[in-house]
Amino acid sequence: MTTPTPQPALHPAPTHPLTLSRTTATATRVLRQLSHDPRTIALLMLIPCVMLFLLRYVFDGSPRTFDNIGASLLGIFPLITMFLVTSIATLRERTSGTLERLLAMPLGKGDLIAGYALAFGALAIVQSALATGLAVWFLGLDVTGSPWLLLLVALLDALLGTALGLFVSAFAASEFQAVQFMPAVIFPQLLLCGLFTPRDQMHPALEAVSDVLPMSYAVDGMNEVLRHTDMTAAFVRDVVIVAGCALLVLALGAATLKRRTA
Repeated sequence: MTTPTPQPALHPAPTHPLTLSRTTATATRVLRQLSHDPRTIALLMLIPCVMLFLLRYVFDGSPRTFDNIGASLLGIFPLITMFLVTSIATLRERTSGTLERLLAMPLGKGDLIAGYALAFGALAIVQSALATGLAVWFLGLDVTGSPWLLLLVALLDALLGTALGLFVSAFAASEFQAVQFMPAVIFPQLLLCGLFTPRDQMHPALEAVSDVLPMSYAVDGMNEVLRHTDMTAAFVRDVVIVAGCALLVLALGAATLKRRTA
């Protein structure tokens, strides 16, 4: 009787735990690449400021209108710009083959996503600080609460935009497709976040949808700072929800990250 040849045991592909050194190395590489792209830096840093500047003088005859919507848009503009830049930059890494080469090294998906989040998060700090400083101290945005709380919400919104951009880049095959995700991901949130009308005055079905969209809580958080001198429980809830959504979407981005575009 012939003895069957034993088959070699199958071992799962090795996984690389998230490490600080690989994450910071990835973030440094991303920042170095962005430093050679002045147009992207200008888009990230200047566009939110330019939009706030235009908005202030669109409502030059009605300063209270600027006060009412300026705080909300202070969070929305950074979210949109970070979404666009991050989704396109990540997709460019994949289509050029850079992502595949990186993941062939001892670099896990978590390291890559965390590195991107760290790099764009650093840019988001500068972007949010510029936009908040311009709105409050130059354009005269009148807020009852602390401008530092406005900065906190603007920063979390920018990080949320980064996370959403990293996530949707996995489903786009070209930079044009990445931009096409904006109407699907950003526009519904923009319409339902309470910027144009209070959410409790919407149709009940739309109000229910707005309750699960992170931009709604970003706008609510800005409005809390606009109306209250102290940090309220509602503000803390809004900040925690926005931060939690950003972390959740980053985790989904790591899970759906592709080595290459099909």
